[in-house]
Amino acid sequence: MLITLLRSKLHRLRVTEADLNYIGSISLDPDLLEAAGLFEGEKVQIVNINNGERFETYTIRGERGTGQVGLNGPAARKVQVGDIIIVIAYALMTPEEAKSHQPVLVFPDSETNRLKA
Repeated sequence: MLITLLRSKLHRLRVTEADLNYIGSISLDPDLLEAAGLFEGEKVQIVNINNGERFETYTIRGERGTGQVGLNGPAARKVQVGDIIIVIAYALMTPEEAKSHQPVLVFPDSETNRLKA
């Protein structure tokens, strides 16, 4: 049997752009992707603190060092620039693996989306 657990989370990012005319996904600064151990193309859940929306999309590499958090395509309708979101990735594992699993939790500066020193 496999169970689904939190694998990693980027907590309280500020949306910097929303582009309806882009193929759907979330563009993230590679510094954020790497800090959370997220892969380009990985399925993630987005939770919008401002309006309660919860939806899934996939990650794409944005511009490094910019704090970019851009929702693209249909996902752009679920946010406003300036909204605060949480990006969550899950993993399937056995109950035995789950006993020792420690998720990666990243808490960047929610004004700039940059990693805190």
